[in-house]
Amino acid sequence: MNAHFMAQAAYAGRDAATRTPRAIEYAVFARITQRLRAAAESDMPGGFAELARALHDNRKLWATLAMDLSDDGNALPATLRARLFYLADFTAQYTSKVLAAEAKVDVLIDINTAVMRGLQPQEAVR
Repeated sequence: MNAHFMAQAAYAGRDAATRTPRAIEYAVFARITQRLRAAAESDMPGGFAELARALHDNRKLWATLAMDLSDDGNALPATLRARLFYLADFTAQYTSKVLAAEAKVDVLIDINTAVMRGLQPQEAVR
């Protein structure tokens, strides 16, 4: 089972059957990134617990992505796979720093946002 199918099974709504794999990946990144952002901005009691849950889900997403990237059947170019794999490793390490209050979550939000930009459909060049 690759990352696409795991993400679809975990996060799919009723309309997921009509979504492209890129759209599903985008939706998963968007949902987790929004949760990271909301938890980071929260001043509510229990805010750290919510942040920890969002960080855990983000780490799981990147671990799943890393597994998919390491699969020989992955069709992405080798250089892109290597860069994304590096980001997955960085995300895992940086998450530990955020949980230890040694770093801010903003870097993880920025990484996810950049990936989301890459997943968006490209406009046709005229």
